[in-house]
Amino acid sequence: MDTGHFYFIKDEFFLDFPDPYLMQNKGPSHDRPCFYAWKDTATGLYWMIPFSSKVQKFREIYQKKIRRYGRCDTLLFGDVLGREKVFLLQNMFPVTTAYIKEEYIDRNANIPVRVSGVLETQLLRRAKRVLALHRRGSRLIYPDVLAIERQLLLPFVSPTPTKNP
Repeated sequence: MDTGHFYFIKDEFFLDFPDPYLMQNKGPSHDRPCFYAWKDTATGLYWMIPFSSKVQKFREIYQKKIRRYGRCDTLLFGDVLGREKVFLLQNMFPVTTAYIKEEYIDRNANIPVRVSGVLETQLLRRAKRVLALHRRGSRLIYPDVLAIERQLLLPFVSPTPTKNP
């Protein structure tokens, strides 16, 4: 996995972490949603940021937050494959590579989907800021990501074989 690439998540993740605020997979025949990945070097976990094509809906939410708080770090607008999308930092969550289904590939060019360097810088800066604020008690992320993170960081303990008497 690489920071700045997009991935699809296995259904098992959503079964292992049944949080109502996680953006669930849309069914076996749809590879949606897709997630932008960045690696938290402190934990080794990857954080997945969903994005949506419902730009107008989220632009209205963005404007409400700007009017109310003077800023909005949880939504970021930018282009993916030449179309405007909105990145939902308010719905990001951590995963391990074991939960990655596959990388999002541009079928026309047969290369991994990426965003511009400027957008990538903005995404990483905002994601790290939102996560840091969330860790300090500001509820900016809807899923219980700190509980998911704790579970993912638990050491794997293999079953101890029993001895025959």
